[in-house]
Parts: sequence; structure tokens; C-alpha cells
Amino acid sequence: MDPVAGGQAMFTIILLLSIIVFKLGFAKKLPPLKAALIYVFLFLGCAILTFLAAFLPIAEGLVIAALILIIYKIRLNRHKKMEQSP
Repeated sequence: MDPVAGGQAMFTIILLLSIIVFKLGFAKKLPPLKAALIYVFLFLGCAILTFLAAFLPIAEGLVIAALILIIYKIRLNRHKKMEQSP
């Protein structure tokens, strides 16, 4: 694969995984301007993470974090449904 295309693919993967982890674990309802500012900084931070991904397992760590948060959200929703049932 071309190194430039590989770097862009890695950046895209890291950005998408970071957005998923942010949404699942940390996101709250914000006004649109504040949310846009958060995503701008997330975009800039992913550029640094992409550079680090050449040496460290950044994408793999984000996948694991996303899986853990998905499992947590599923269990939380099941627990809430169980409490609401008589």
C-alpha cells in the first residue's frame, strides 16, 4: 500500500474509533457550537495519535475501549429495563 494512503487510512480508522469511544463513554448533550469545537480538537488529537500509531498499538487500544464501552452500555440498558419491569 502507498505510505500516504496507508497514513490516511490509519488516520480515518483512529478518528472513527475515537468518535465512537467519545460518544459511548464521555459525550453529553452540548450546544452545536461546543460540540463542533470538541470534534475539532478530537480531529487534531487524532493527528497526533496517528503519528504515535506507527510505534504503538493505538487503533487496537481504541477497538478494545469501544468494545468495553459497548458491553457496558448493553448491560446498563438491560439493568434499567429490569428495574422498570414489575
